[in-house]
Amino acid sequence: MEQDKQTSPEQEPTVLDLYKSVTKDWSSFSNFIRSLWDARRREELNTALALETAQPVVEEVVVEQPRADVFPWRSMLALLFALVAQGLVEPPNRQSALTLSFYFIAAGMAVWAYFKNELHLPALPAVRQTPDPLSTRLVPMVLAIILALLAFFDFGGGKFTAINTTLWTLSIGMLAYSLWLPTPKVIGEPDPDARRKAWIRNGLLLLVMGISIFYRFYKTGSVPVEPFSDHAEKILDVYEITLGNTFIFFERNTGREAIQMYWTLAVAYIFNTGFSFLSLKLGTALLGFFTIPYVYLLGKEYGSERTALFALFLFGIAAWPNIISRIGLRFPLYPLFLAPTFYYMLRGMRTRSRNDFIIAGIFLGLGLHGYSPFRIVPIFVVVAFFIYFIHLRSKETRLQAFWWLIIIVVASIFVFSPLMRYWISRPDLFGYRAFTRLGDVETPLPGPAGQIFLSNLKNGLLMFNWDDGEIWVHSVTHRPALDLVTAALFVLGLVLLVVRYIRQRDWRDLILLAAIPVLIMPSVLSLAFPGENPALNRAGGGAIPAVLVSALALDGLVSSFGAEKRRQFVAYGITGLLLAASAYSNYDIVFRQFADAYAGGSWNTSEMGQVISDFEDKYGQTDSVWVVPFPYWVDTRLPGVWAGIPNRDFALFQDHLNESVTVSAPKMFIYWNADVETEKILKQLYPNGKISRYTSAVEGKDFFIFMVEK
Repeated sequence: MEQDKQTSPEQEPTVLDLYKSVTKDWSSFSNFIRSLWDARRREELNTALALETAQPVVEEVVVEQPRADVFPWRSMLALLFALVAQGLVEPPNRQSALTLSFYFIAAGMAVWAYFKNELHLPALPAVRQTPDPLSTRLVPMVLAIILALLAFFDFGGGKFTAINTTLWTLSIGMLAYSLWLPTPKVIGEPDPDARRKAWIRNGLLLLVMGISIFYRFYKTGSVPVEPFSDHAEKILDVYEITLGNTFIFFERNTGREAIQMYWTLAVAYIFNTGFSFLSLKLGTALLGFFTIPYVYLLGKEYGSERTALFALFLFGIAAWPNIISRIGLRFPLYPLFLAPTFYYMLRGMRTRSRNDFIIAGIFLGLGLHGYSPFRIVPIFVVVAFFIYFIHLRSKETRLQAFWWLIIIVVASIFVFSPLMRYWISRPDLFGYRAFTRLGDVETPLPGPAGQIFLSNLKNGLLMFNWDDGEIWVHSVTHRPALDLVTAALFVLGLVLLVVRYIRQRDWRDLILLAAIPVLIMPSVLSLAFPGENPALNRAGGGAIPAVLVSALALDGLVSSFGAEKRRQFVAYGITGLLLAASAYSNYDIVFRQFADAYAGGSWNTSEMGQVISDFEDKYGQTDSVWVVPFPYWVDTRLPGVWAGIPNRDFALFQDHLNESVTVSAPKMFIYWNADVETEKILKQLYPNGKISRYTSAVEGKDFFIFMVEK
C-alpha cells in the first residue's frame, strides 16, 4: 500500500515532517526547543501526533491461498516420506542413508506442492506502521538514572537488601514510565460471528492447556526419582537465604545466578515442601509451564489462532522442554525468559510499538539473572534487529528501529544492574563456568578450536532429528530431541520457510530461521568438552523456534485441503492422528524411557534418607549416623536432604572411622556393598556390631548398614 508523500497545506504535519523541519539547522532546532515551553505550541504538536498515531498504516500482506479444487496428494506424500524418514532414525535401528534419501524426496515433494499452489504456510500477520515520536518524560527518566546509580553502588556488597532492591525496582518502574506511550486503539471490521468463534477458541485453548498441565506435572514427585550432587548444592544455596545471605550471585559450585534460589524458597513456603528435591522439581516444573503461554502468542505472531494452538499443543507435550523442566535445576529459565523476550521484540517490530520493546528489555534483563546459557539471547536480539534493519526501506525507519534497540538495551541493563555490579567486582567467578566450556581454563582444548566448533555446530543442528547427545541426567540419550511427528514436521517447515523467504523476503521468516543456530550456541560452544554437545539444557531455547516451525508446517498441511467441509473433516482427522501419535510418543519418552534410564543412572539416596529417618524416629537423634564415601557412589549430603536435614554432610571417610569410637551409641554406618575395607575396619572397631544388607528397589543399588547399639 503506497502512501501519497505530498502533504497539502491544510493537513497537519507528520512526525517525519516535524523531525526534518527541526533538525535541518541549529536555529530550527533551538527554536523548536524553546517552543516546547510554549503551552499552546506543545498542545498543537500533541494534537498532530495523536491524529497520526490514531490512524496507523497497515501494510498489505502477501496471502497465498492453496488451491481447493485438487486433492493435496503432493503434500500428503511429502508428509508420508518425512514420517518414514524420521521413523528410520528412531532407535535402536538407524538407517542414516535411507533417512537422507527419504527426507530428500519429502523436501522435493513439499517444494513441488508449494509451486503448484497446493501447500503454503499460514499467512504472517499484517505489519502496522505506527509512528514513534522518539520522545520521553524527562523528569522520570532523570529520576530513574539517579535511583539506578544509587542501587548500583549499594549492590557492591554482593547482596540484595531492602534498600537497594527498593531503589532498583523503583528505577525500573521510572524508566518504563518515562518511555511508555499511550497505546492507540486500532478499530477493525466488526465480526458478526465473533462470539461463537471466541467460545470455540477459548474451549480449545482450555483443552490444550489442560493436556499441557497433565504432561508437565504428572508424576512430578517420582520422575525423576533421585537427586544428584547439583541438587545438594542448590538446596544449600536456598538454605543460605534463610540465614540472611541474600546473594546476588551464589558462588558455590562454580557460581549460579539467583532467580531459582529465591523462587524455590517461595515454592517451599507456599506448598510446604521444605528444603527438598520436590521443592526444586516443583519450582522448575512451574517455570517450564509458565513458558507455554508465550509459545502460543509466538504462534499467533507467525500465523493464526490455529497455528498458535498447534504450537501450544506440541510444546506442551514435548519431551525436551518437559524433561529439562522436571530436573529441578535452572534449565527451564532459559526458554522461560527467551519466549517473552522473543515475543515482545517480534510484536514490537511488527506493530512498531515502543512499549513492546520496553517489556522485551525487561524480560531480557531478568533472563540474565536466570541461567547462564541465556547470555546468548542479547546476541540473538542483535541478530534479529540486524535482519530487521536490512529489510527496512527507508533511512527514517532504520533510525527509528535503532532507537528501539537502544530502548531494549537500556531496559535490560537497568534490570541486569545487580548482577552487572557483581560481574565488575568478581569477573573471574561470574564467567568461570562459561569459560571452562569455551576455553582452556579447566582443560586444554582437544583439538583446533575452529574444527571443534564446526563439528559441534553440525552435531547441534542434527540433534533435532538425529542425536540429542550422551547426558543422561536430562535426556534419553542418543535419540532425536524431537518426537517422530514433530521432527518430521520440523524438516518440512524448514523447507517451506526457506522457499517462502526467497519468494517474499519477509524478515520474520529469516529471524525464525536464524533463531535455531543462534539459540543452540551455548551447547555448540562447549569447545573444551565437545562430548557435552548436544546438551538439551544449554540448547533449551532452541526448542521454541523448532516447535514453531513444526506448528507452521502442520497448519500448512491442514490448509492444503481447502475449506470444503468433507476435506476439512479429512484434514482434521489426519491432524488428530498426528497429534495423538506425538502425544503418545512424548509420554513414552518421558514417563517410561527417561524415567527408567534416570533411575538406573542415579543413586538411591532416598532409601538412605529413609533409613536415617527411621533411626531418628527410634533413637531421637542423627548425630551418630554416618555415610562412608566410596568413589563414584552417592553424594553424602543427599541422604540428609531426604531425612529433612539439608545442612549436614553425613560423610565419615574410611580413614577417620576410628573417630566415631568417642561418640556414644547407638551408632549407624551406611556403606557401599563393594566396600570390603570399610566393613573390615568397622568389625575391628565394633566386634559386637550388626551388619544388614538393604535391598534396594533398583537392581544393583543395595548398600550395607552397620549398627552399634551398645
